[in-house]
Amino acid sequence: MPKICIDADGCPVVPESIQVAKELDLEVIVFCDTAHLIQIDGVQTVIVSKGADAVDFALVNQIQKGDITITQDYGLAAMVLAKGGYAINQNGLQYTSENIDQLLYARHFNQKVRQAGGRTKGPKKRTKEMNGRFIEKFRSLCLSILENKAGGIY
Repeated sequence: MPKICIDADGCPVVPESIQVAKELDLEVIVFCDTAHLIQIDGVQTVIVSKGADAVDFALVNQIQKGDITITQDYGLAAMVLAKGGYAINQNGLQYTSENIDQLLYARHFNQKVRQAGGRTKGPKKRTKEMNGRFIEKFRSLCLSILENKAGGIY
């Protein structure tokens, strides 16, 4: 059975993710650093020391083939994909081998623009509709993985 791993530092859809996982009887592990202590009944929480990418490395060390990660971090998503996992962001975008290179390049390019003193667009303000779209896409991903596992395609 796949497990759900949530990169919870700054993740706006933790409750929605847990709701869907519970409906489908999937294990959830929430990863956060000491600045974002998250404790939720019935959910395992892994708390790591603050530090650059500390949560990412703790999470990717737990990932197994077929597990699902919720993250907005392209670098973490790339590591999850490399281990045979699935990754989706808070807006319902599934990271795939077809889109991850372009996303990583865009992140790198925007970082170079900011380092040179330029400005880049930030994310749009979060809406209930965005949460609804995430729930729909996340549930669909989970069901697809569960159906493939039942059919031996996992």
